Amino acid sequence: MSYRTADSFRPVTLDDVRGAQKMLSGVARVTAMEGSRHLSQLVAAPVLLKCENLQRTGSFKLRGAYVRIAGLLPEERAAGVVAASAGNHAQGVALASALLGVHATVFMPKGAPLPKISATRDYGAEVRLHGQVVDETLAAAQEYAAETGAVFIHPFDHPDVIAGQGTVGLEILEQCPEVGTIVVGIGGGGLAAGIAVAVKALRPQVRIVGVQAEGSAAYPPSLEAGRPVAIENPATMADGIRVGRPGDVPFGIIDELVDEVRTVGEDELSAALLLCLERAKLVVEPAGASPVAALLGGPGAFPGPVVAVLSGGNVDPVLLQRVLRHGMAAQGRYLAVRLRLTDRPGALATLLGVLSVVDANVLDVSHVRTDPRLGLTEAEVELHLETKGPAHCVEVGQALREAGYTVIA
Repeated sequence: MSYRTADSFRPVTLDDVRGAQKMLSGVARVTAMEGSRHLSQLVAAPVLLKCENLQRTGSFKLRGAYVRIAGLLPEERAAGVVAASAGNHAQGVALASALLGVHATVFMPKGAPLPKISATRDYGAEVRLHGQVVDETLAAAQEYAAETGAVFIHPFDHPDVIAGQGTVGLEILEQCPEVGTIVVGIGGGGLAAGIAVAVKALRPQVRIVGVQAEGSAAYPPSLEAGRPVAIENPATMADGIRVGRPGDVPFGIIDELVDEVRTVGEDELSAALLLCLERAKLVVEPAGASPVAALLGGPGAFPGPVVAVLSGGNVDPVLLQRVLRHGMAAQGRYLAVRLRLTDRPGALATLLGVLSVVDANVLDVSHVRTDPRLGLTEAEVELHLETKGPAHCVEVGQALREAGYTVIA
């Protein structure tokens, strides 16, 4: 089922982005640009962080949603709007609709994080939970639009949405006129396309690099094929860029104007999120940290000054806990080890004494004494340790083996 109109295919121009910027005055924040000494040393050039994680609703999505809804005809506004999203787009549509006095219905997956569901309702939208994945939720929203006449607000595949997101590019040029490279995460492509339209029109020499998660990278095969190509079962912790098919409108812009699309792995995303939290004191969701992940993965590939767009900060606390642990493990600062020892009084204390000598901080201990795999006098212990880096992890493992323990994992 298609909800495209001829208007959906009109080109997006610099004038459109400038018009969106005027429309968003007093609505969207001009978000801060923060320098990063750590990343600047790594890249060997100034690195600035464009903090859209500090935008209203916690991401850039308000920009495009507001411009799209503000451009509706009076009779379209009267019919209301509908959207489908697991989080950021939902909140952007909800707040934009409330500001414009338009009724919004937002379909969200049943498994969407409770804080995002609550925030979307608090912004004034009617939330309907449907389906287990976003594709099912999207189908339900489109069906609702067909039945009720509500206007479907696409998260990235419309010129007005792209123009709204492009205002991030205008702000970057105003805040850092000498910028050499802009690095931005790509899901469907609306943000990268909008930034590219604005920046390339004014500063064509600026290099624009898009970043996708390896498990959800639909743009590389699409760019190779010359058309949007869908990938099956996109998977990544970065739900903000977990999109299986590029949007038709942003794809054409990115194909023409974006200089490169890179991919990053889950370990790099975790490390980037941890770096933003520890070094920049910024809470960023995995999708928002993807540009930083790209800098960590290939620091010599970005002519400076570099601006990394932190697109959002709406991370579920449960996911944040898991991602931080994953990020610490990737940096060698968290070690899980399983080993066997003789089941006798004092054996566990002796083991902990070995770990104390090598200065490994024990976070958690699981002690199993009854298991068919174990011998009559054996016990199995799983330890979660805080360590100081890869070299320290090796030292811990070596100390355990030298003390006579059989390390299983």
